[in-house]
Amino acid sequence: MRPRLGIVVGGGPAPGINGVIAAATIRAHLSGYEVIGIQDGYEWIMTGDTSHILPLTIPDASRMHARGGSYLGISRANPTKTPETLRKTLDAFRHLRIEKLISIGGDGTGAVAQKLSEVANGSPRIVHVPKTIDNDIDLPPDVVTFGFQSARHVGVSVVQNLMADAKTTGRWYVVVTMGRQAGHLALGIGKAAGATLSLIPEEFPKPLDLKTIVDTLAGAIIKRISLGRMYGVCVVAEGLVERLVERDLAGVPGVLRDEFGHIRFSEIDFGGILKRATEVRLAELGITMTVSTKNIGYELRCADPIPFDMEYTRDLGYCAARYVIEGGDKALICIQHGHFKAIPLKDMIDPLTGRSRVRLVDLTSTWYRIARSYMVRLQPEDFHEENLPALARVLDSVPQRFRDEFAYLLDHMPIEASLEEMTLTVPPPGLLP
Repeated sequence: MRPRLGIVVGGGPAPGINGVIAAATIRAHLSGYEVIGIQDGYEWIMTGDTSHILPLTIPDASRMHARGGSYLGISRANPTKTPETLRKTLDAFRHLRIEKLISIGGDGTGAVAQKLSEVANGSPRIVHVPKTIDNDIDLPPDVVTFGFQSARHVGVSVVQNLMADAKTTGRWYVVVTMGRQAGHLALGIGKAAGATLSLIPEEFPKPLDLKTIVDTLAGAIIKRISLGRMYGVCVVAEGLVERLVERDLAGVPGVLRDEFGHIRFSEIDFGGILKRATEVRLAELGITMTVSTKNIGYELRCADPIPFDMEYTRDLGYCAARYVIEGGDKALICIQHGHFKAIPLKDMIDPLTGRSRVRLVDLTSTWYRIARSYMVRLQPEDFHEENLPALARVLDSVPQRFRDEFAYLLDHMPIEASLEEMTLTVPPPGLLP
């Protein structure tokens, strides 16, 4: 009887899931294993139901890497919530004769894999392949999570179209992207598309007043008007909602949480909140401006992967299957600088919270600083005496009023880096091509 390898996918979708499934399936079969897929994440198996499985063969897997979505389905069901569901899950794996398990998912699913692997103690052996379009799993620097680049690619196309519409119709767009705690996706889309500005959670304190976000956007709109441009696009990470003070969320209907305790941002019309608050703020300042909103999230999660993620996920799937088949256990699968690395799952967990660590945007990085330098946002120099009159004229007011309304935003501005601080290395003249 051939040994069995199982594959389960949890959390939300991300482009490239099928690439991991396909490569792992092929590699396992070539090593003499049967492969079964567990359908709909842990939803059924955590109840002891072992009927929702799907045999995976090489013909099944050979071309699926090019398509979005998940061939096995997906869910956010959490089998570690109670001792009973944890026991039923492990009993189901053993009933199915699963000796090796590949988990695919984000931070929540990774924490599940870590807990299961500790309790299972090698029966089955478990490895985890991290995925999220948010790119916020605490991997080594410059190692992206699969799905991020494909999601950014699709998001950039959407934002570029909205930028053309904004210019044509003379309006502003507020584009809200996924990014529960970190702003990698919003900043990545905004920077590549050349959006007017991006707003990410890392830039602001917690708790945060809605007024600060609104005034940051209103200040950018006023600055654009002073430059003769009545349009623009602001890309906002949805995670800013989580930083808002309770009183700003008190009147917002539908604030729900998922199985892992995360706010279901898709249920909150954050774009609508910003639109209404910004239009009211601008009206108070004597400015009439049309602000439209667009949420982009679901359009990104199940998109077909771009070539980067097609290749990347096949590498990850191959490494996951080979590592677990050769005896690996309790590890997160990672590729750094072109080489496979197995990171202990326990090292990904914050001992204080019991949850996976989160990788935030580094506001001191060259990547962020360059993005910030191209944004149209109020800067310290805008409050110099020689620059204030142009901004005040937009309000049909005096410079002091503009300073009184917006100068407090300087407290939320990262310190600008010089070229030396950004560690740009210029070769000696004799070495230039």
